[in-house]
Amino acid sequence: MAKVKYYPHPNANAPYSLATQVDNVIYLSGQIPLDENGDMPETMTAQSQQVMTNIKNALRTIGLGMEDIFKCTVMIDDIKKWPDFNAVYTTYFSKGALPARSAFGVDGLPLGAMVEVECMAHLRRM
Repeated sequence: MAKVKYYPHPNANAPYSLATQVDNVIYLSGQIPLDENGDMPETMTAQSQQVMTNIKNALRTIGLGMEDIFKCTVMIDDIKKWPDFNAVYTTYFSKGALPARSAFGVDGLPLGAMVEVECMAHLRRM
């Protein structure tokens, strides 16, 4: 039987968990570019930086780091902005250790975000 653990979202009103752990895999909920004040940057570059920072911070609360991510799914509202996202995304990982990734253009994201990223990470300790 798989061991399942839920990590509550810091916002008690959020209708989802920050992450769910099944055995040694962490499924991190999609992150949009809201900062700690609930504000969202205006450019794709700034939104990409905020999303990746949010991922890093969420993982930190679980005791993990960016090096523990093995898969990401990226949703972008305008696929033409893909190069802008990539320029930021690659700076958050070690060269030669980029996670597997899927990406697709979407017709709308929560709160008008330009990008949302969800990740899976490996929990080395159990």
